[in-house]
Amino acid sequence: MSNPQKIKFKSVADFLKSLPSGEWEIVELLRELIFETVPEVNERLAYNVPFFYRNRRLAFIWPASVPWGNIKEGVALGFMHGNALLEMGAKPGSKVVRIVFKSVAEVDRDLVRQLLYEAVQNDNQFGKA
Repeated sequence: MSNPQKIKFKSVADFLKSLPSGEWEIVELLRELIFETVPEVNERLAYNVPFFYRNRRLAFIWPASVPWGNIKEGVALGFMHGNALLEMGAKPGSKVVRIVFKSVAEVDRDLVRQLLYEAVQNDNQFGKA
């Protein structure tokens, strides 16, 4: 089976080098918030974008320049098992919930931290995969 993405980043650093500057700034801010809020998180590429893991997949960052994510512009911060994040407006039963930021100024740092705390609480219910 061929790779429909036509590209395969070897590392997060390679991924970051590929981003347009506006997206890079948003991605870096989101990564910083994730690492500060959840210091024990592990980051690795999946689907050629950064995913963050604890016991299970916790969150991901998906910029619009990575076209197979169906993000039209900006950078999405997504949460796996989003059904636990109902305050964010997730519909019950939702598996993935995401927020799209079109600029660094749009990033609500307190909201991102709160959602990360909630995602960690949800993740704590599970043992290491």
